[in-house]
Amino acid sequence: MGGVFGVASKSDCSLDLFFGVDYHSHLGTRRGGLAILGEDGKFQRSIHNIQNSPFRTKFENDINEMHGKLGIGCISDYEPQPLLVNSHLGNFAITTVGIVTNKDELVKEVLDGGHTHFLEMSGGEINQTELIVTLINQKKTMLDGIRYVQEKVQGSMTMLIMTREGIFAARDKLGRTPIQIGKKDGAYCASFENFAYVNLGYTDCHELGPGEVDFITSDGYTVLQKPGDKMKICTFLWIYYGYPTASYEGVNVETMRYNCGRYLAKRDKGSVEPDSVAGVPDSGTAHAVGYANESGIPFTRPFIKYTPTWPRSFMPTSQDQRNLIAHMKLIPVQPLIKGKKILLIDDSIVRGTQLRETTDFLYKSGAKEVHIRPACPPLVFGCKYLNFSRSKSEMDLITRRVIKQLEGDNVSEETLKKYCDPDSEEYANMVEEIRKQLHFTTLRFHRLDDMLDSTGIDHCKLCTYCWNGEE
Repeated sequence: MGGVFGVASKSDCSLDLFFGVDYHSHLGTRRGGLAILGEDGKFQRSIHNIQNSPFRTKFENDINEMHGKLGIGCISDYEPQPLLVNSHLGNFAITTVGIVTNKDELVKEVLDGGHTHFLEMSGGEINQTELIVTLINQKKTMLDGIRYVQEKVQGSMTMLIMTREGIFAARDKLGRTPIQIGKKDGAYCASFENFAYVNLGYTDCHELGPGEVDFITSDGYTVLQKPGDKMKICTFLWIYYGYPTASYEGVNVETMRYNCGRYLAKRDKGSVEPDSVAGVPDSGTAHAVGYANESGIPFTRPFIKYTPTWPRSFMPTSQDQRNLIAHMKLIPVQPLIKGKKILLIDDSIVRGTQLRETTDFLYKSGAKEVHIRPACPPLVFGCKYLNFSRSKSEMDLITRRVIKQLEGDNVSEETLKKYCDPDSEEYANMVEEIRKQLHFTTLRFHRLDDMLDSTGIDHCKLCTYCWNGEE
């Protein structure tokens, strides 16, 4: 995923920028970056690898040397950012979040059009933010360039662009990712997560709509392009990615997760009789509290996540390493496990590897039964809008492997749709096979309609592609 933050201030913005970006560390795993328009009128930049140590420890020395009134920064899963650019549009810095699914096509189009080269990152990949810069520079103004990006990119692309005069904030065309503006005396900021600026003294000011482009200065913001009518914000932001204190479209993440758990409990009533309800930390915890409150079944924490050295299980690039760390960081509370029937809620099941190991871990610790209740429906389609998973193929999804096992190699879109229908025989067969393979006592996924109701937002405004293949 990734997150972005920008500040326009009448005084030095460096500390606000530093902490604002740091608060997005839960959204990315590989790199962090800062860019500031210095007091001397020159752009300064710092980028560090944050795979093995927190953002704060890598940048606390840099920020003492970076001072200015305009700044942008990011946490990134992949490419180094922000980029500094000198073009016919002037000098600017840019940072982005999203994915360009038609990157190869656009690169070829640009090269065929006379653009000479792109710099390659390690592994031969092209920095997609560099591609965005190239597209912007096809036009005569920054606003026209941003519009051109929104028109050409398939996937999603949200960006902050810092010029000498201020910051352009552009939300992706269908609003799959958020940008929110905060304000305080003498400063305005733009942030992916709105909680990131609360402790810095900012209050909510404005949330950009889908495709909206604003220009931000220390005096305020101007809407340069009004939002579009259609929105498809990522529902997984509430289910998993979002920090509990964040809100999108006015809906708080923690509150939505409580609602999710409530709907799960209502649908599940009378099907099992566990001794306790637990959540896989951290994102499963609030879902579990909602379930427990609705069902009256006690909430417990049968294992505790050890975070001082392994805050995120997906930090290493190796899947084997991530699986090992996911296991190592969960410490059992034996009295809450031994001889108990536990209903366990996780945010989702992607590959299934970690949840199977967690379940086996509970059995080895003495659990009598382990009932699994994911907080979202089965993931049947790989995300092509936000790159929320490192999966290189849809066959990494346990659902697709099971469907292949049940149907063979050639599975039509019509057949896949049947596996998305919770009332179909195909769906029931898939869930039962997943249950057996992952060693659960019982398995019941959240229904799509219940999950969407948990947000309180019109269903048509929510992206559900990974669950039902509908764009």
